[in-house]
Amino acid sequence: MILYLHGFRSSPLSFKARLIGARMAALGRENAYLCPQLPASPRDAVALAERLISADPANVTLIGSSLGGYYATWLAEKFGCRAVLLNPAVKPPRDLEKYVGVTTAYHSDAPFEFKREYIEQLKALAVGRITRPERYFLMAATGDEVLDWREMTAHYPGARHHIIEGSDHGISEFAQYLDEVLAFCGITAGARA
Repeated sequence: MILYLHGFRSSPLSFKARLIGARMAALGRENAYLCPQLPASPRDAVALAERLISADPANVTLIGSSLGGYYATWLAEKFGCRAVLLNPAVKPPRDLEKYVGVTTAYHSDAPFEFKREYIEQLKALAVGRITRPERYFLMAATGDEVLDWREMTAHYPGARHHIIEGSDHGISEFAQYLDEVLAFCGITAGARA
């Protein structure tokens, strides 16, 4: 099963989440893909993911984008599962401090509140050093306008790295990397359920 964890203010409607979902459906594997709407609270977001993983952690691969990559790292360390990290946040307590307050999500006009207490919740999820780097696949874009790709590569030493020259935080050309990501998840183009 693939569990996709979206980024800050994002949703299952993000283009990467929808692209993966469409490919999994085309492969007849739609039942092996989950992308829930994560709560604003980091503690609640991780608790939701833990419930989805706990039934069969050995057969779960996480894909985390941005803040979802931070969550995926903590969950991979806890459960021992594999994780693909797409321009992951590595220091969100620092980076998200300026977003404390009410805003909107990217795919909705509904109010989205990021509370001050969430910064402490993020600190509790910090992974100082990854173990078993072979279970991680980092995809980082040098053109990321939000996060520093050098911090990402430093945080995942020994992991498989795919550094994209240029691009952006959302990895606009993600479709061309999708098969590589799915292969790391154990899904190949010819594999049908």
